[in-house]
Amino acid sequence: MDLGLEVLFKGRNLIRLLGGLGMALKISLIAVLISIPLGILMGSFMTVKNRVVTLILRFYLEFIRIMPQLVLLFLVFFGTTRAFGLNVSGEAASIFVFALWGTAEMGDLVRGALQGIAAHQYESAYALGMTKAQTYFYIVFPQTVRRLIPLSINLITRMIKTTSLIVMIGVVEVLKVAQQIIEANRTASPNAAFGVYLFVLLMYFAACFPISRLAGYLEKKWR
Repeated sequence: MDLGLEVLFKGRNLIRLLGGLGMALKISLIAVLISIPLGILMGSFMTVKNRVVTLILRFYLEFIRIMPQLVLLFLVFFGTTRAFGLNVSGEAASIFVFALWGTAEMGDLVRGALQGIAAHQYESAYALGMTKAQTYFYIVFPQTVRRLIPLSINLITRMIKTTSLIVMIGVVEVLKVAQQIIEANRTASPNAAFGVYLFVLLMYFAACFPISRLAGYLEKKWR
């Protein structure tokens, strides 16, 4: 059976695919590093008793959730170029969109973790003479962090997988490289698509599986 796997070992095809995966991981990592602090800030603001602030942040969260990431990529990459005359690279547009998405998701996780702390824990801390700052530092934040870490790690795996969309705006990541290899070997290896995309699947699995297992381990340990 011809699975088209031989094209992986022609020239630098294998190295190019690994480089494409590196680009996807790079965009994901930068977006995560931006999303985490902004998401923590957003989630904290979502718990304040201010109707205007809560309404604005809720609208932002729902807008990002409802709008497909691909549409946002097109809007930022193509729309800003035409409307504002900006020369935005595909990589910069991808980081911007994924940071927007990650901030919204992280903010909602932080909000849920903070609001999940039982009210009697605050009351008990105040009864023991703790100040508000001490209550948050010694009681609220440690529990919030323990709840957030597994959920944040799962968000990272989702972001890595979703970077496959950036091929639509011309970023040379792993799927773009795979398409180039398949096109270049269409005549010599008609079944190259199966072998190349199978290898891409295995690369995504190898990148995401350890992260997913880490999240499961932490969640089980801290339950």
